Amino acid sequence: VIIDFEGEPARPMSERRIKRSPLRDVAGMIRSFQYAAYTVQATTAAVVRRPEESAALEPWITFWHRWVSSAFLRSYLTTAGDATFLPRSREELDVLLHVYLLEKAVYEVGYEFNNRPEWVWIPLRGIDELLEISS
Repeated sequence: VIIDFEGEPARPMSERRIKRSPLRDVAGMIRSFQYAAYTVQATTAAVVRRPEESAALEPWITFWHRWVSSAFLRSYLTTAGDATFLPRSREELDVLLHVYLLEKAVYEVGYEFNNRPEWVWIPLRGIDELLEISS
């Protein structure tokens, strides 16, 4: 189920109506895939009897998140083709998408602290992964 197309609830409607790069929405979708994966991980960890069972699932959960994100991005870029709203080089695309992913994850930290503090680890882990990629 895909929800929340109205934008970030903590941001004013006037800000949500500003025209921005569609890659910002792509980054939001990729972050949603990560949330889905980590939510499964947290739910599974609460149900399994032995910690090693939960740890054994982690590589598969990470694989799923990365595979789904890659498939989504590849399909999006194929469909968009040579659209004028996309950067011309792969390097520019990577930098812009990385910035939007980081911006979204930082926003999520504040949102989770204010609304679901038990979930704040999800965006923090996402930020950690993004920083590892860029180093």
